[in-house]
Amino acid sequence: MKLSILGPGGIARSMATAVKGLDEVEAYAVASRDYEKAKAFAEEWGFAKAYGSYEEMLEDPEVELVYVATPHSHHYTYAKMCLEHGKHVLVEKAFTVNAKQAEELIALAEEKNLLITEAIWTRYMPSRKMIDEITASGVIGEITSLTANLGYPLKHVERLQNPELAGGALLDLSVYPINFALMVFHGQVKDMQATAVMSPKGIDWMNSITLTFDDGKMAVLHSNMLALPDREGVINGEKGYIEVQNINNCEEIRVFDSNREMIARYKVPEQINGYEYEVLSCMKAIKEGKSECPEMPHSEILRVLRMMDRIRENWGMKFPCE
Repeated sequence: MKLSILGPGGIARSMATAVKGLDEVEAYAVASRDYEKAKAFAEEWGFAKAYGSYEEMLEDPEVELVYVATPHSHHYTYAKMCLEHGKHVLVEKAFTVNAKQAEELIALAEEKNLLITEAIWTRYMPSRKMIDEITASGVIGEITSLTANLGYPLKHVERLQNPELAGGALLDLSVYPINFALMVFHGQVKDMQATAVMSPKGIDWMNSITLTFDDGKMAVLHSNMLALPDREGVINGEKGYIEVQNINNCEEIRVFDSNREMIARYKVPEQINGYEYEVLSCMKAIKEGKSECPEMPHSEILRVLRMMDRIRENWGMKFPCE
């Protein structure tokens, strides 16, 4: 399958690393609004073609799957452009700025019988199934709650500090703790409370989100753009707890008993860098004629965005691009 990248920024380099390690995927084309930037990226990462406009690349009949790696504010525009040109699309998280944009893209993809999905890698990794199997085994008994956090010192990153580019911790970081909670707890969210510390520009620097589910389970989540928390996820049960080391790219899973003694530890499989799993899932779904990937179905994309829409509405945080 021929994969192309729309927007050769920092995160596109991670995708290029994964593609280089997959024999079944061809690094075909890269497009930027600056041809020299696209050319330099293509030469560095071994892409066959470089384009100085997105439209020009999308008119190439050889392009099959497009990875959209622009800032959040432009995901909707360029994903829609890909679909209108008959291309399958893998959109970097957050899928869009809001649920309304996502609904339109999903409807268009289904109408054209094209795949569109969100590149939130934790949904596709083997560690996801490992966590499910451990929790289902009953080793820690009935599970009642979890905590999860994610953060990095990102005050210097212009894209994340800029409301014009839909910056802030919520869309860039909180998607991971939220998805972690929804992957462990499968019930409906009955209540949601969220608070934030806002920047002078009006985006959230850090936030705390508490989800209460209809079956009585609770998830307490934290995201932070100003500090370096431990990125840990902890699933609590009546007989013990499970620690997930790094919810953003699971490194190890540890199981503790009621005496808080470790009784098991699981290493995740070796990987290129983790991005490969979402690409392989897209390939499989495209071959099967599906418009979504089972690891991140459209219903879950919308569920997460609708939650984040509600949170931002309560904070009074609206992006200029909306």
